[in-house]
This record gives sequence, C-alpha cells and structure tokens, in this order.
Amino acid sequence: MSPKKQLLFIVNPISGTQDKQLILNQIKEKIDGDLFDVTICKTQYAGHAYDIATEAVKNGVDFVVAIGGDGTINEVGRALIHTKTALGIIPCGSGNGLARHLHIPMDAEKAIDVINELNVKAIDYGVIAGHPFFCTCGVGFDAFVSLKFADSGKRGLLSYLENTLKQSLTYKPETYEIENSTGSVKYKAFLIACANASQYGNNAYIAPQASLTDGKMDIVVLEPFTVLDAGPLAFQLFNRTLDKNSRIKTMLDKKIVIHRASEGVFHFDGDPTIGGKDLEVEIKPLGLNVITPKHPEDNRDLFNFAHIVNEFIQKQPLTTALSEKQKQLAKLNKNVIQKISKIHKVNKITRLNRSSKSTNNPDKKPM
Repeated sequence: MSPKKQLLFIVNPISGTQDKQLILNQIKEKIDGDLFDVTICKTQYAGHAYDIATEAVKNGVDFVVAIGGDGTINEVGRALIHTKTALGIIPCGSGNGLARHLHIPMDAEKAIDVINELNVKAIDYGVIAGHPFFCTCGVGFDAFVSLKFADSGKRGLLSYLENTLKQSLTYKPETYEIENSTGSVKYKAFLIACANASQYGNNAYIAPQASLTDGKMDIVVLEPFTVLDAGPLAFQLFNRTLDKNSRIKTMLDKKIVIHRASEGVFHFDGDPTIGGKDLEVEIKPLGLNVITPKHPEDNRDLFNFAHIVNEFIQKQPLTTALSEKQKQLAKLNKNVIQKISKIHKVNKITRLNRSSKSTNNPDKKPM
C-alpha cells in the first residue's frame, strides 16, 4: 500500500463572508482519509500564509490548499512556485478570479471533491516589479480602486463595488507608454491590465481569450470613455466579449515594460502597492502546479453581480454635480441587467439540458 500524501490546509479566518468553521467540518467529513494525512493551519497576520506554505515546502508536503480569497491564494502560490508542492483552492473571497478561471466550484464541498480527484496541472504565473501574480496585475483605475478598497477597512463584494462606482465617476485617465517585443506605443488609458487568467474575479472577464498555459499574457488597454459607454462595457465585461469593444486595445506578449510620468500605485491579484515610473511585467511559463477539476463545469453567476451593482447605483446621488451621471449610469445598468438576465436563463436551460442528456446516457463521458 502506497504511503499517504501530506495535505496541508491554510485557512484565512477573515477573508470573504463564508463560515470557515463549517468548511473545516466539511473537510473532516469529505476528504479522502485513505489518500491523505491532513493538517490545518489558520493564518494570524498578513503574510502568514506565505510563511506557513514556505515551511510546508521545506518539510516535503505534497499539497497545500488555500482556503480564502485571491490574496490568500497569492500568498500560498508565491511560496509554491517552482516546487513539487501543488496548490489546491477552496475559494472563499470576494472575487475568486483564479478559482473561477480554473472552474473550481464555489461550493466548498464540491471544491473538496476536486482535491480528492488529485488532478494536477502546471500553469503560468506572472511577475510585476518583483511581485508574483497568478490572475492579473496592472495600473490605472483598477489599481487605484484596489488601494481605496484596502484603505476602506471593509471587505466584501459590496464594499468593492461602492469604491469602484464612486471612483469611476471622477477618475482621470493617465498617459502610459508600453514597451513590448516589437517596439513601444503610447496610450491615454483608463487602465492597463496584464492578464495571465481571463478575469479579475466575479466572472468579470477583462481578457476573455487569456490562457494560463500559453507562456504569454494578454495586455488589455481600456481607453477613456464616457458615461454612455459604461453600459455596453459592463455588459461585455460579464459576457466575455470585452475584447470586441472599440475602446479596448489588446496585445499578447511574454514581457513588457510600462512607463508612466511618475511613481504611483499598481496592483497584483488585486493587492495594491506603490511602484516606480517604470514597471517590468513578465510571464513565467508553467511554474506552479495546481489541483484542477477533471471535468470542469461553468460556474458563472452573472445575474447576482449585476443586481448588486444596480442596488448601489439606485442610492442617493453621491454629489449634486454627479447626480446626472449617476442617473444615466442607472439607466444603462438596467439595460445591462435585462441582457444578462436573458443570458442567465439561456445558460441555465443549457445546463439543465446537458444534465438531462448525461442522465439519459450514463455511458457518455464529458468532454
């Protein structure tokens, strides 16, 4: 009989809104005891997940599972790059960008089932100014909002949306120069995102075509836009068609340098920090082993997110000067919700049909 695999769970008690004790109970009930010897550690301070995972690698632990949001996953993942230890994920954060790209279920019990399957694949990761990232990094509006979100002291999706919508009405785009493998180009941009994975999280697909295994990143430049553009942009962001928008410019490369007029904020996997005028961004191919589903399922939930956006927009105007813009944004978002609602219904019917066919044809294997 082969020896059991060493499996370590690292849980961030304060990330997201889910009951962590419930998840720990589910682990005890559902994890395969014939396969694993299980240890559980709780983080106690920022950076603790990295320290725990680093020690696990030294001790020859086979798998380290992050229970938390993108920040916790980034900490654990950084410790595991270029090692034999594989990363597992039980997503509990506000966005869960990497987990969603990998089609890891948002339901903890189903995520535990994925761990029991032990299907491991290697994925790329990126580095911006010395900071590893696994989903996205960038400058401009999304980095600015990440900083405001971190300073707000509040967690959760609604808090993030409040910061996003408030800042979007007044944010001033900057001019950047991107130096890539073919030369350099200047853009006045609302944001520049370097995407290893396809989405920020919450199924907001900033780079719909991005791959975790192609050895390259999708560089997405969103040019300045008016409030009248906000509705179509929001719809395309959640409908995986943002790259079709005329305000979007994209390129594919292994390494770039972003030049800006002065130092300022940038983010890596939503974590903001201050950096210099010149930011080097590079993809490192197949440097992290990750436990992924054998039979991925679509876990998009567009409808709920759009309604949360609408609830915030319908509140009292932020200021008198912005009230007209806010009314226009509310009207546009209502149209977005109607469109997303139709997509949501079609996707639900499609999933039910697939499930019915699978039940009627038990010998047919999923693709």
